[in-house]
Amino acid sequence: MEKPTEPRKLKLIWDFRGPDAERTAQHHAIHLKEYLLNNDISPNITGSEAVASHHHIAYLVVEERLMPQVRDALKPHRGQVFQG
Repeated sequence: MEKPTEPRKLKLIWDFRGPDAERTAQHHAIHLKEYLLNNDISPNITGSEAVASHHHIAYLVVEERLMPQVRDALKPHRGQVFQG
């Protein structure tokens, strides 16, 4: 019996640079979580990460089928396949 495959998930990313990048990315991630909750989108995965001392990102994870809708609404800077 074949195991059903999980839909591919994409990590949509917003880049922030400068001395306030960390706080800005953290704040942006709050709004991304609100968007997922308000639009009943799962999985509910958001966050922020340091890339370098003055480069941080905010991100959210969506199923590939929802990417065009979310991309058009929120205008991420880039995306990648989610490895999680």
